[in-house]
Amino acid sequence: MKLANAMNESSDSLAVNDYSSDAYSSGENDKKIDTGNIEEAESSLRENGSLNYEEARALLGRYEYQKGNIEAALHVFEGIDIAIVTPKMKLSLVQKGEPRKRNSYNFADPPLSIHAVGLLLEAIYLKSKSLQILQRYKEAAQSCKTILDIIESSLPEGLPENFGTDCKLQETLNHAVELLPELWKLAGSSQEAVLSFRRALLHHQSLSPETTAQIQKDFAFFLLYNGGEEAVPPNLRSQMDSSFVPRNNIEEAILLLMILLRKVSLKIIKWDPIILDHLSYALSISNGLEALSIQLEELPAGIIDNKERYFLLALCYHGQGDDLSAINLLRNIYKHEDQHCGPGPALLLASKICGLSLSMFEEGVSTGKQAIRALENKCEEMVGVAYYLLAISLSGHCRLSISDIERIKKQSEALECLEIAGKLTGMNDTRIVYSLSLENAEQRKLDAALGYAKRLAKMEGGSSLKGWILLARILSGQKRFSEGETVINAALEQTGKWDQGELLKTKARLQVAQGQIKNAIQTYTQILAVLQVQSKSFRSQKKSHEVKS
Repeated sequence: MKLANAMNESSDSLAVNDYSSDAYSSGENDKKIDTGNIEEAESSLRENGSLNYEEARALLGRYEYQKGNIEAALHVFEGIDIAIVTPKMKLSLVQKGEPRKRNSYNFADPPLSIHAVGLLLEAIYLKSKSLQILQRYKEAAQSCKTILDIIESSLPEGLPENFGTDCKLQETLNHAVELLPELWKLAGSSQEAVLSFRRALLHHQSLSPETTAQIQKDFAFFLLYNGGEEAVPPNLRSQMDSSFVPRNNIEEAILLLMILLRKVSLKIIKWDPIILDHLSYALSISNGLEALSIQLEELPAGIIDNKERYFLLALCYHGQGDDLSAINLLRNIYKHEDQHCGPGPALLLASKICGLSLSMFEEGVSTGKQAIRALENKCEEMVGVAYYLLAISLSGHCRLSISDIERIKKQSEALECLEIAGKLTGMNDTRIVYSLSLENAEQRKLDAALGYAKRLAKMEGGSSLKGWILLARILSGQKRFSEGETVINAALEQTGKWDQGELLKTKARLQVAQGQIKNAIQTYTQILAVLQVQSKSFRSQKKSHEVKS
């Protein structure tokens, strides 16, 4: 009877004052409070003996939110006077959290039950969600922040265990902590988002390991892709000499991701492959490949597949210039595979590494062909890259060929592979276009070489010294020396003095070929001047480094 009267009073006061008669016109079922709301109401009545105005609004607002009536829910939630209920909630939390202190000072009973506090905080959270759905992000963030302010100021050490299992406080807190940074991001307030992430991780909020890990992941991704340059202010760094303090957001993101990997190793959280994906990216762009290789080696067995570990380690070693270690790891992957269908990415990397070494051209040809078979019917562009790498190994193999017949055959195969690679990649890869021009030039097919060189110049917009020099040398091969010199002059205008050495050498040779000996001497003099400036600068930098050491 008490429940019915309370609900009737609440329905009358809310529906009559705040809604027109068609607010509940969607059917008889919509007029009924759902089972969850009845249980909440009964719980409040058992604890307090009455259902107050704010609790009734919290229940009705949740009901509207669950039905999808977001604007109606927001209207109900906005009727809760947060300024009035906040002191009551804080006092109730403090007294519940410190029962001994309450007894010693003979405090009165708390103004609200913990159940009622949980209900009201949930209402504030659902209000934030409603505002988010209506794209009122800044208001949503400010509303969500209220939840954390109330709990942190009342319970600075986190939620105590004596709150009971039926209390929704912890659940609401977990949701609010995760939601707040997202709302600030949507509102375009990056600094507020960073502060809310740090607040969540630094304050004692009794968060579950899963919730904490999710916040750390979200924060790391935000720092990695959206944050500013400086992670920690210089004045704070100076106060933390004994600890590693990240200098920028990339370093802070790496630190968070490494903490997550450590938690995986300790079995505090479950393995999530995305952690390693983003850590690999972060370390690769910050010259941290050695650190990444250490992290990979320290991962417990069974976290990732051994072949994946070998491949990632090979990438690290290749990035550090240790190609011998890289190729040995890659051999562990593909040496036991079907020779007609090995792991594509590992074979591509192996083919690339072998194509750079005189002693491994033959293996480069083998792995290149295997990569083509492995990637066939999967990705045309990747197959194109495989053909390109095969061509590089074939071209290198030509230099080791004993007979002219064998050399000519391999040159022909290399050019054919490059043409296939160009077709499969739509001639959009500058490396392939450059190689097509160079291979044609080496085989004295100068017209074709010139066409590719001009195409390359357009693609690169004059940004590549290699492209300019190749174009000039092809023109020189066609006895068009003055045109070649014009190309070099154009390149010199777009290049800084420190990078002009090779261009000037090419220009001097073109001038000698034209019989312009005096001009060539002047050009060589320019080269000497550039070398002297570089030498002085190098000595100055070396002395400065020695002084600092």
